[in-house]
Amino acid sequence: MAASSFAWPQGKRAAVSLTFDDARASQLDAGLPILNANGIKATFYVSMDGVEKRLADWKAVAAGGHEIGNHSMRHPCTGNFPWSRQKALEDYTPAQMAAELDQANAKIESLLGVRAVTYAYPCGQKYVGRGEHTSSYVPLVAQRFIAGRGWRDEGANDPAYCDPAQLMTIEFDGLTFEQLKVLVDETVKNGFWLVLCGHDIGPSGRQTTRVDTLRAFCEYARDPATNLWVDTVANVARYVWDQRAARK
Repeated sequence: MAASSFAWPQGKRAAVSLTFDDARASQLDAGLPILNANGIKATFYVSMDGVEKRLADWKAVAAGGHEIGNHSMRHPCTGNFPWSRQKALEDYTPAQMAAELDQANAKIESLLGVRAVTYAYPCGQKYVGRGEHTSSYVPLVAQRFIAGRGWRDEGANDPAYCDPAQLMTIEFDGLTFEQLKVLVDETVKNGFWLVLCGHDIGPSGRQTTRVDTLRAFCEYARDPATNLWVDTVANVARYVWDQRAARK
């Protein structure tokens, strides 16, 4: 794969965004102290119930410079997941999805006083309806947000080419630092933008970003020799859009 000709700020070699879904308590208790100690800003795609359970803490997250993103109102996914059968994407219409995206943004602004400018597709699924009536809701996201984040994709994003409304995203959960470093090294080699998605943060477990991996990455990213730009999805997306506009 050819390296991107895209120029990152201050001569950085690549960009990395750390994102975490669902406003889980372990993100506050185990992850945030590591991020803050290393001066790294992350993006949190929040669920409403998670925010409301620890509202003061999530207000502090937003005030501390981390990004709060939209992760939908009800976290709808395919009805093939039994837990999502009552909110199945197959039963949604584009109008219903549009209304819930707006409702979630209004709720985030009401609770936390910030406007969400990026979105994370629940389960990484980007459609509504079924059969001949299936349609992508990527256009709805593109109309409302500067970026839309996927999940469980296979690589990083070429900033000169990618569609910010459907960013490629790699699962952060369960990775050792050695496994993560392979991904980072490939991203640096290509000059790309690596977006990572985690859920809980702890020693181990299902949908859990390992504390030791997060700590090791933060320390690695702080090393000037690494020359990585680690920032929120919103900040990187804004830079990408600005660079593209400047090239026209």
